[in-house]
Amino acid sequence: MSLINGMEQATLPANDRAIQFGDGCFTTARIRDGKVEWLEEHLHRLEANCQALMIPFSAWESLKQEMIAQASEHHEGVLKVILTRGSGGRGYSAANCTTPTRILTVSPYPGHYPRWREEGISLTLSPVRLGRNPALAGLKHLNRLEQVLIRTHLEQTDADEALVLDSEEWVSECCAANLFWRAGDTVFTPSLSHAGVNGIMRQRCLALLAQSRFRVVEVNARETAVRQADEVVICNALMPVIPVRAYADVRYLSRELFEFLSPLCEQSKKS
Repeated sequence: MSLINGMEQATLPANDRAIQFGDGCFTTARIRDGKVEWLEEHLHRLEANCQALMIPFSAWESLKQEMIAQASEHHEGVLKVILTRGSGGRGYSAANCTTPTRILTVSPYPGHYPRWREEGISLTLSPVRLGRNPALAGLKHLNRLEQVLIRTHLEQTDADEALVLDSEEWVSECCAANLFWRAGDTVFTPSLSHAGVNGIMRQRCLALLAQSRFRVVEVNARETAVRQADEVVICNALMPVIPVRAYADVRYLSRELFEFLSPLCEQSKKS
């Protein structure tokens, strides 16, 4: 059961634009000890995404209180918040769409993340490429068909996650995580100016690295850069940081970057 516009229900109008066009955005937050971790950052992401997509959502205080209330009922879990443009308009036109829809759903916390943090994960190269679109780059919008295809291909392999390139063959991200790799004291992460999602934990890692002994660079890089790295980690708001032990025939033995980021990213910031 989800909370839709403040009411517990499991149905959405067939003409809601999330169904019609994927017209909306979302964020996924970790619940720990009954609190939403990085609550203000998740709200900021939703607000920035709504502004970019020109969705006239304004019920921010109601949404915040609903997120807090939903989390309070669970010791641990995952809170997903979806904002859609709502119902209305004709065809692609958003005219008369004045009442956005908010949807909150809680699900169990992924049980494999603690094991991944301990053992590390394996990556495989996805055959699916992300389309480049500067207008949507960085946003966590509801058009996730690329990720659905990436995940479908991934599930046909023995790998844990997928390395994803964009349509110009630049490294972009993973299926459900951002990516960092280290060469010596320099840490690289893909530029997201044309494709990919600018995750909350990615932003946290960038801020931490900027104040560390590491030099951090956002780059356009080919897949070979990941192969030649000393170390690779992935991150998202739920993981929050996971070491990569292998990519294709490459094995990564170092955990220097992971050991720096992991304890800092695991520190709770709850509301």
